[in-house]
Amino acid sequence: MKNIYFIGTAGSGKSSLALAFHEWMELQGLDSILVNLDPGAEAIPYVPDVDIRDWIRLSEIMREYALGPNGAQIVCADLIALNMKEVVSVVEGFKTNFVLIDTPGQMELFAFRQSSSVVIESLGKDDSFLVFLSDPQLSKTPEGFVSDLMLCAITHFRFSIPILNVLSKMDLLTDQEVEAVLAWSRDPYELYSAIGERQGTSQSVLSIEILKALENIGMYRELTPVSAEMPYGMEDIYNAIQQSFEGGEDLRPD
Repeated sequence: MKNIYFIGTAGSGKSSLALAFHEWMELQGLDSILVNLDPGAEAIPYVPDVDIRDWIRLSEIMREYALGPNGAQIVCADLIALNMKEVVSVVEGFKTNFVLIDTPGQMELFAFRQSSSVVIESLGKDDSFLVFLSDPQLSKTPEGFVSDLMLCAITHFRFSIPILNVLSKMDLLTDQEVEAVLAWSRDPYELYSAIGERQGTSQSVLSIEILKALENIGMYRELTPVSAEMPYGMEDIYNAIQQSFEGGEDLRPD
């Protein structure tokens, strides 16, 4: 059983991409289940096979602890860890090859809380893979692209499991914007050049320094363009997962 975590900033399209990948896998004859780990989700585009809201709901935590939404989200993040034994028991009841995990909308609640390590360890760290969604509206500017690279690097550092950085919702960008972003991701000198055109601002100077640091520690990553709407890029996600777990061998049924 392989655990695929979809993680990214709010609005990056985690739920939609998890659903699109699940539907693509079904068409390929591959079995998977969808797990919702967001206790504050009011509406999601799929019916989850396992739903953390069966154990914890944001609205209930707000009432019980007299907290606002931000404080309650933090309490929920920690309560998820306390309920993981039961969640794992339900997940393991499904005879499936892939568990697609839709993480909380605010990525910091998952990426930067110690409770998330409990989640990953409980489900099996060695069988885990991260799909990091780079937001298209942020990534289409040179400085925003560097910011997304940094968030992806921090996420990888926090969990130390294989990760794929995808350009989410590519259909929201023009062809020229997609080409520019992908060129930056393939060649850092293209990005240096784009940042250099804005030279002289404190933001551009800081972006260059961050970019140098990411290069030096080997965290400069090529983006994989995807779209849940089109859909597009699902096979690329699958191939990256297979490369990580099976060395590229395709285990889909004949």
